[in-house]
Amino acid sequence: MSITQLSTSLRQQDMQAIGPVTNLGAIIESGDVQAYALGTFGAPTDPVSAGYFGVTRGVFRMTYPFNEQATVVHGVVKLTDVAAGTSVTYRAGDSWFVTQGTEVLWEIESDFFIKHFFAVVK
Repeated sequence: MSITQLSTSLRQQDMQAIGPVTNLGAIIESGDVQAYALGTFGAPTDPVSAGYFGVTRGVFRMTYPFNEQATVVHGVVKLTDVAAGTSVTYRAGDSWFVTQGTEVLWEIESDFFIKHFFAVVK
């Protein structure tokens, strides 16, 4: 058995820069949204993966390529389910679940935002 401790004190400099969120298929609506990552299980191309995902302030939209459960580690984000038109603001300690194929508008309201995620591809 292996246990990985998840950190609540992770910082931007602890993560690997992966460039603009457009590299992940997102569309930037405002700002220069840069993405960062640090894996805790599997690889992004695996059917099941987990890790930290961070972004700088800005607004972008993306269609989820996987099912995801996530918990905010740092910062504030407002997520909008584009089809339903519903929005929720999340802060450190808050969690959500989103299904694969859902289009989500991300509004990063803090200078930097970090979540820990668990993702499963159908």
